[in-house]
Amino acid sequence: MPLIELRNISKTYDLGEVKVNALRPTDLFIDRGEFVALLGPSGSGKSTLMNTLGCLDRPSTGSYLLDGQEVATLNRNARATIRNRHIGFVFQNFNLLARTSAQENVELPLLYGPAMSSRVRSKRAQEMLAMVGLEDRLDHHPGQLSGGQQQRVAIARSLVTNPSILMGDEPTGNLDSKTSREVIELFKKLNKERQITVILVTHDLNVARHAGRILVMRDGMIGMDTTRFEDAFNSLHAFESSPDEQEAPSVQAELPE
Repeated sequence: MPLIELRNISKTYDLGEVKVNALRPTDLFIDRGEFVALLGPSGSGKSTLMNTLGCLDRPSTGSYLLDGQEVATLNRNARATIRNRHIGFVFQNFNLLARTSAQENVELPLLYGPAMSSRVRSKRAQEMLAMVGLEDRLDHHPGQLSGGQQQRVAIARSLVTNPSILMGDEPTGNLDSKTSREVIELFKKLNKERQITVILVTHDLNVARHAGRILVMRDGMIGMDTTRFEDAFNSLHAFESSPDEQEAPSVQAELPE
C-alpha cells in the first residue's frame, strides 16, 4: 500500500470575483522511502500540492490517504495532530526562534505531542543535533550560527518527532552552492539510511537532479512523472511561463478553511 495516495484531489481558491484553480484533479501515489522533487515555475501548483501533502490545507475535492488514513476531510486541529505525528517540515527561511538555543529550537515540536519529561526532550534533541553534526552547538542561538548550520538545526527539529515524511519548501533557497550540496547530501543520507520519505519543492534543477523521482508541474497539473532527470529537464523547458499564472499561498502558514 502506498504511503501517500491522492485520488482526484483538487484545490480552488475563491478570491471573490475570481476563482483560481491552483490544483486541477490529480492522482498521485508515493511509496514509503521515496525521494521526490516537485519541480516547476512559479504558479505551476507545486506549493498547493505541497500544502495538501503536508496537511496544511484541505483540498476542495478528492481523497487523500496518508498511511491508510483519510485526511482530506479532517478539520484543522486533526490535521495538526497528523502533521506532528507523521510529517517534518524544513523551510527556506529556517523559521528558528532567534532568542532560543539550538537545542530548545529542536525540542519545540515535542511540546505539542504526547507528554514527555524535559529530560527525555533534551536527550532526544541532543541526539538529533548530533545526527546533523551539531553536537557542539547545543547552546548556540541562530545568530551565532551560519546559514548552513541554521538549516541543520531546522532539519534536526523536523526529525525530532520521528516522522515518516520529511518535506522541504525550497530548503536550499538561502544557502550558497557549497552549503546547498551539503544539505542535499544530508537529505539523501536520511532517505537512504533511515528510509524517511523525502518530498522537496524546488525551482533549482541542481536540487531536483538528486531526487529519485521528479514531478514536473504546469498549470496546476503534474505534467511529467519521471525517474530520469533529463526527461524532467526537457519537460520543464518545453514551456514558457504564462503571465496570468498565480502561485498558491505559502506552505508555511495554516490556511483558512
